[in-house]
Amino acid sequence: MTPKVVVYTDGACKGNPGPGGWGAIMLYGEKKKEICGGEAHTTNNRMELMGAIMALEALNKPCKVELHTDRQHVMKGVTQWIHSWTPRGWRTADTSAVKTD
Repeated sequence: MTPKVVVYTDGACKGNPGPGGWGAIMLYGEKKKEICGGEAHTTNNRMELMGAIMALEALNKPCKVELHTDRQHVMKGVTQWIHSWTPRGWRTADTSAVKTD
């Protein structure tokens, strides 16, 4: 059976752009791992994305992930839009670069 990790992420920024941070809590059975980070000059969207990205990068082995986020663009990005971005070289339908800010 493939293990499942439950991940809760969030990100925020004071001003937009401005100083910001991201965080993630990862749960696997009774184990809990908390990770966080930030940047001096960033955007709210970037910090929201970084929470999810860094949580996925922190996984040690293949597993199912149940991702919880309060941002629709993060959830749709990893569940829907990524399937069209990847073949197009990380470009949207109108050929502009996928935005992270």
